Amino acid sequence: MRVIIIGSGNVATHFALASAHTEGVELAGVWARNAESGSALAERCGVEYLSDPTLPKADLYIISVSDRAVAPLSASLIFPVGAVVAHTAGSIAVDELSANIIHRAVVYPLQTFSKGRMLDFSKVPLFIEGATEKAEQVAMEYARLMSRNVRAADSIIRRRLHLAGVFVCNFVNRMYGIGAEVVGEDVGFDLLKPLIEETALKALSTDNPANVQTGPAVRGDKEVWERHKALLSAEGKESAATIYEQISNDIWQTSKKS
Repeated sequence: MRVIIIGSGNVATHFALASAHTEGVELAGVWARNAESGSALAERCGVEYLSDPTLPKADLYIISVSDRAVAPLSASLIFPVGAVVAHTAGSIAVDELSANIIHRAVVYPLQTFSKGRMLDFSKVPLFIEGATEKAEQVAMEYARLMSRNVRAADSIIRRRLHLAGVFVCNFVNRMYGIGAEVVGEDVGFDLLKPLIEETALKALSTDNPANVQTGPAVRGDKEVWERHKALLSAEGKESAATIYEQISNDIWQTSKKS
């Protein structure tokens, strides 16, 4: 399958590299608005950097850019007649792609990506939608070459997955950041890593993370809550104190329902 990747950010980088090294997939080129990062990615993948908005023939074009850029970019590029074009966003519909494209699709990876951190793409869950039978068929074929975990998902399901992903990934990582700020460099974030590991392992061992919730919030220990909030406030961490209060109340209310 001949594929062209459009974009050069975190997600596009992983799609391009994985496509370049997957049997049955031919990465035919990389197109990007940023010529410097686009040409660097193309060189890294051993393929041509495409600067012309009139794109050469391919079986599938994957637009992997920010959500707000999908619509205008897909409208500005010139695809061959009958092209299958997919975006990789979880929070927007397949119809965000230009109406000029008949065979619109989505190939949404439920994973966090960073350019400098490689992962096994065959383990990345891919969620597929097609506006036409051809679009879905081509997107599915590509996805099954790329990953062992592929399923169909409409925009409603993808939005819920994307939202859930923000909670279990982005927000959790911010909690790590607050923890690092609280202990400070003199104590060190490394001391928290065994706790982070065990917490993650417990969550992965259950279908309902609420069942393995621990800590002062689930016990309703408001004396501890107040001491913790006072410590945060004393150090000028008012935003963290507010977050602490809101999450503690949510844990307490949730624990009473279970």
